Amino acid sequence: MSATSDYLEVALAAADAAAEAVRPYFRMGLTADDKADDSPVTLADRAAEQAMRAVLAARCPGHGIIGEEFGETGPASETVGGGLRWVLDPIDGTRAFITGRTTFGTLIALIEHETPLIGIIDQPITRERWVGVTGRPTVFTGPLGGAAGCRPCARLGDAELSCTSPEIFDETTRPAFDRLRGAVRRASWGGDCYGFGLLALGQIDVIAEAGLKPWDWAALVPVIAGAGGSVTDWAGQPLRLGGSGDVLALGDGRLLPKAVSLLG
Repeated sequence: MSATSDYLEVALAAADAAAEAVRPYFRMGLTADDKADDSPVTLADRAAEQAMRAVLAARCPGHGIIGEEFGETGPASETVGGGLRWVLDPIDGTRAFITGRTTFGTLIALIEHETPLIGIIDQPITRERWVGVTGRPTVFTGPLGGAAGCRPCARLGDAELSCTSPEIFDETTRPAFDRLRGAVRRASWGGDCYGFGLLALGQIDVIAEAGLKPWDWAALVPVIAGAGGSVTDWAGQPLRLGGSGDVLALGDGRLLPKAVSLLG
């Protein structure tokens, strides 16, 4: 298989399977359990990841899988299957999901060693989908219309900044984020992966998050890059599986030096 053809079909099939698993649970009053890291998980999270894993097991049996709910499975070495692994987040934004908001999404990535090749952000309720493939323009589909493409924004003072929650920061990262927030035009909270989708649609200019896991960020990299933006760590370097998970997404590359300086 080639990453830009057959593997993309697999990723889309997995997204379809996850969406079918999630929709029956939406706004049905699900209760959530707390995991070891105090993040919530529901039956919908587990059902969606199981649905995706079933697709991948049938069509890519030689690949490893890193999933939020069921961990890392598959070949013991990442070199098996050419170093290709799938990274899955069945519901990114479970808090939004259990409170009936549509600012959550399913994230699917195919990585080679540590480099994301394919990324999908799928919102199963609004039926919006962002598909990113390395070297290709990002494709957005949805009933409300719109086209993928980050907007020009040369100055932080003109930028819209977004972040999921102030609770993600600690005593080290909070002062850095506050410096960035003080330099932008306006800041807003909430969104999880949906915010990154909006950045790829030219609605947001900067997103800074701290402590994200690989399943939180891997799918975002091809989506944002294909829309003309970038996703890096706070030092402006490529994200790594064992890194801090401090993520900086920008719609306009001209913002990078100043943003990195403030976050440093």
